[in-house]
Amino acid sequence: MDYNEEDNYLMLSGIQHFQFCKRQWALIHIEQQWAENVRTVEGQFLHQKADKPFIREKRGNKLIVRGMPVKSNELQITGVCDVVEFAKDNSGVEINGLEGKYIAYPIEYKRGKPKKNDSDILQLTAQAICLEEMLLCEINIGYMFYNEIKHRVEVPLTIENKNKVRNVVAEMQNYFKRRYTPKVKTGSFCKSCSLQHICLPKLMNKRSVKSYIEGKIKE
Repeated sequence: MDYNEEDNYLMLSGIQHFQFCKRQWALIHIEQQWAENVRTVEGQFLHQKADKPFIREKRGNKLIVRGMPVKSNELQITGVCDVVEFAKDNSGVEINGLEGKYIAYPIEYKRGKPKKNDSDILQLTAQAICLEEMLLCEINIGYMFYNEIKHRVEVPLTIENKNKVRNVVAEMQNYFKRRYTPKVKTGSFCKSCSLQHICLPKLMNKRSVKSYIEGKIKE
C-alpha cells in the first residue's frame, strides 16, 4: 500500500465496528456487506443533523465546524468529525484564515447512551489523533453527545487510549491487507447486530461457511 494512497485508507468509523465485533467489521469493511436495522437508521438520522459538510458557525470566541474531513497518514485512516469546536485560546495553535490561536475539541454524536465498553471513546480518540497530525497540536479533551440522555459528556483523551487506538488500527490494517475475516464469537450482542442474518452466528459456531456450501452442493 502506498503511503499516500488515501483510497486505501481505512474508515475511522470502523474502529467502533471492530470493538463491537471483529467479524462484523470485516464483513462491512473487507467483504463490503451491510444490512440496516432500526439502530443504524436512527444513527444515520442523528448524524444527518451534525454532518453538514463545510458549514462553519462563529459563536463569540468559538468556531463550530460540522462534517469536518480528517485523516492520519501515520495510521492510514480517514473519516469525518461530526463537529469540531475551535475555542480561542493563547495556548492553542494558529488556524488558517482565523486571527489568534485556537484549541480544537472533537465532538461525536451518538444515538443512545454511554456504552459499557470503550468503543465510543476510542473512535473519538482516533479523531483527535487525526486532528493532532493535521493541525500540529495536542488534543487532550473531546466530547460525546448522547441523544438518549440529551447530554454532552467530557472525555479525557489520554495517552493510554491513543496508544490503544494505534494498536487497534494496526490489527485492523493487518486483517485488511490479508483480507481476513475472523470467525464469529457469539454473545447477547449478536441480537442487535445489523448483520446477524449475513453472519449466521449459530451456523458459524458449528461449521465453516465453506463446509456449509459444500454440503449444499452435494445435496
